[in-house]
Formats: sequence, structure tokens, C-alpha cells
Amino acid sequence: MNMSPASLANLYEEEFKQDMAALKVLPPTVYVRVTETIPQIISFIEGIIANGHAYSTAQGNVYFDLQSRGDKYGKLVGVVPGPLGEPVDSDKRHASDFALWKAAKPQEVFWASPWGKGRPGWHIECSTISSLVFGSQLDIHSGGVDLAFPHHENEIAQCEAFHQCKQWGNYFLHSGHLHVKGKEEKMSKSLKNYITIKDFLKTFSPDVFRLFCMRSSYRAAIDYSDGTMLEAKHLLLVVAAFVEDARAYMKGQLVCGPIRDDVLWERLCHTQEAVKAALADDFNTPAAVDAIMDLIHHGNRQLKARTKEPGGPRSPAVFGSIVSYIKQFFETVGISLADRQLVSEDSSRATLHSVVEELVRFRLKVRQFALATEAATREAGRQQLLDRQPLLEACDTLRQDLAAHGISIKDRSSTSTWELLDHRTQDHKPGS
Repeated sequence: MNMSPASLANLYEEEFKQDMAALKVLPPTVYVRVTETIPQIISFIEGIIANGHAYSTAQGNVYFDLQSRGDKYGKLVGVVPGPLGEPVDSDKRHASDFALWKAAKPQEVFWASPWGKGRPGWHIECSTISSLVFGSQLDIHSGGVDLAFPHHENEIAQCEAFHQCKQWGNYFLHSGHLHVKGKEEKMSKSLKNYITIKDFLKTFSPDVFRLFCMRSSYRAAIDYSDGTMLEAKHLLLVVAAFVEDARAYMKGQLVCGPIRDDVLWERLCHTQEAVKAALADDFNTPAAVDAIMDLIHHGNRQLKARTKEPGGPRSPAVFGSIVSYIKQFFETVGISLADRQLVSEDSSRATLHSVVEELVRFRLKVRQFALATEAATREAGRQQLLDRQPLLEACDTLRQDLAAHGISIKDRSSTSTWELLDHRTQDHKPGS
């Protein structure tokens, strides 16, 4: 490939940004590249040497002197694995010392430094860049569980040696790996057991992927399979269906029995407390999702449709509050339960919306006419319904045909509502 290393890196960087945007991952406040901070990395290494925690060698390498840390090294993982076997010609003072600067090898990319031509070590890059952005102390540091040692442990050693502080990072959050279901190995390009984000999004939506991730602790390994993704999709459909039914009830389109709003207010309060407690417990998202789904279960028990309008007061306020809270929860974690306005993002979608609206309205009039019985006698009424049966069958056929194109129509007691379905996951997007 006739391309410079910088151009190649930029190509993959842009692909990464596009994939993250497709997954609805918010971009960072600032992008910092190692190749653009080499002078700062060299200065950082010089500071560690000046503070007595690193040394250079005649071969042009610079190493961190672990013995200078005493018993401070290993505070993150508790037990430090022993050093790997070193080459016979190693120029380290101690086998456990790690590289801050590596002398250049033939045909490698290199930069000039006080120690000769070379490149930064793996760990020093992160220590320098995080210090440039956040200063001498970091509140929260995150990464995969496999980075705890040696990478994060070495970052701590470097930063505390440079800044001469007792504690550089306050919290480290280590996430589990994405595994292929039934295997102990993580999903990895090197193992050829992966699916690209672009290919994944042809089948499932980013909202389904987020809910899939939330059903496991961020610390735990998570098994990826079509089955686990379908389970997450089903849960999201349950949420969307409840929101649609609750809205229909609030509009008077869904006829139910008497609503125990006292029970629902209590369940809403209980859910709010449970979700807050779960997220305060090391971001326990599985418990938070379970609490939300339990609230939806109680709401659905109250929204049992009836064919006739019951007497007594209606209770739209409690369902309005429940829907508002559920939407807020999912929007906070980046899952969209889109309103109708968000479906019509361009003129073609707006036109589709209007056409479907008119079609559903016309179908409703036909269906109401077919079900109406104006005949004087019961026998005449039965004959009238029989004569109009083809109209009802045509209405049912239209509903089934539209469902195949991602448009779901629900017939309620006195009206009909509809919603668009995401073609990848059949995610409900409210229509009318």
C-alpha cells in the first residue's frame, strides 16, 4: 500500500468516528494524537528522569526504574505478575522495568530525542496526554479489564513520579469484554471472530445494542449472539408498545376498565427510587432496566382493553407521568423512544406520514361502516353484518399487507392507531 503511516492512521480514525456516530456514541470534547504530542512526551520523560524514577541507556532506550517506587507499585491490581523472560542483551537494570522510550529499529517510524532516534513506549503516551488535558490529577479513568495491568498500573507509576503526588487517579472503571456466546475468548479482529459495526447495523439498531449492553454489568464479560440480541430487541418492543398504548389511553383511544391510579403512583415512586439506587450501586444497569420493565408490567396490567366504555373517571395523569419518566430514563442512556415529529426527518418521510394517515383514516371509516347495525330487527342486523363481511376482510388484509412494509395498525374500540417499524428490528416509532 503506497500510503504514509499518518494517512493510514487518519483513514482508520475517520472510520472509527463514523462507526461511533452510527452507534450514537457522543464524541469526546477533544481529540489528541500521539504523533502531534511527541515534544510533550519527551519533556514528560525528562521530568521522570529528573525526579529520579527513570534512566537512559547507551543503546538509546529509556526505562522506568520500578525499584524507585518501592512498595507503591501494584496498588491497582494488588498482586503484580512476575516479569517475563528478558532477552540476553537487555539493557534494563531490572527485569521488571518498563520502557518509556524505545530506540528505533531499521525501517521503523522514529522521532529525534535527547537519547537518539526512537519512539515512545506504550504507557507514556497516555500519561502525557491525560496530564496535558486534565492536569496533575484524574478523577475517573476507564478501559478494558485487560488494561488494569500492566497499562494502567504503569500509568499510575509514571504520573505519580512526574507530578510527585501520592494519588494520581481516584477511580478506575474496568469494563468486561464482548465475547462470542459459548466461547471464553473475546471478540477480536486478530481472532477473526468478530462482526463489523457496519454489518451489525444492517440487522439491529443502535438502540437495541445499547439495551443489550445495559442488561449486563459493565464489569462483566457479555455474550454476543443472535439470541441475546433478539432478547434485547423484544424488550425494546415491549417498552415501545406500552408507551403507544399509554398514549392511546391518554387520548381516549384505548378503552379500559377502572384504573387503580393509587397503585400506579406508588409503583412509579418505587421505580424512581429503585433506579436511582441501582445506578448509585456501581452503575448497576441490569437492576435499573429490571425496575423499568417491572413498572411497564404493572402499567400493562391496568391497560386491559374493553369493548365498551366503562363508567367512572379516567386517569390520564398517572400514565403521562409514567411515560415521561420512561422516556427520560431511556433518553439519558441514549435510547430514543422517538416522537412522531422525529420520524418525519425529511420531506419524503413527511409525505409517507401524511399518506399513511389518510389511508388509516379511510380504512377506519370503512371498518366502522361494516360494523354498524342500523337494521330494525335482530335478524336484519345479522344479515347486514354478513353482507358487509367482505369489507372487514378487506380491512384485515390491508392491515396485514401494510405490516409487511413496516406499518403496524392497531384497531381499538372506536378508532385505529398506527406506527412505523424500524425495518432492522421492528422497533416501534409512534405514528398516530
